[in-house]
Amino acid sequence: MKEYKLSGWPDLQAPFHRTCYRRMLSDMSHRYVSFAQLVATTTASRHEVRMFLEMLTDRGLLRERVAETDSIFDGLKPIGDWLRRTVSGDLPKH
Repeated sequence: MKEYKLSGWPDLQAPFHRTCYRRMLSDMSHRYVSFAQLVATTTASRHEVRMFLEMLTDRGLLRERVAETDSIFDGLKPIGDWLRRTVSGDLPKH
């Protein structure tokens, strides 16, 4: 899984003036964050996050790295999250 961090602060154009984009910039300015973390901590959709990351990459403002796992159980986190949502009834409403 990739993680992203800003290498410089961009001037945002009109389509990116929402608070969620500034929040993503703030998170990425402090540490490396994954795509999933960006989606989870903002109100932006997966598509909006992907487009934002592509824009930053095209402008040369993004550093990427492969995420290091802390434990052999980190790979099971998506399954655990799904199981927790299923059991508690907190399934996403589409």
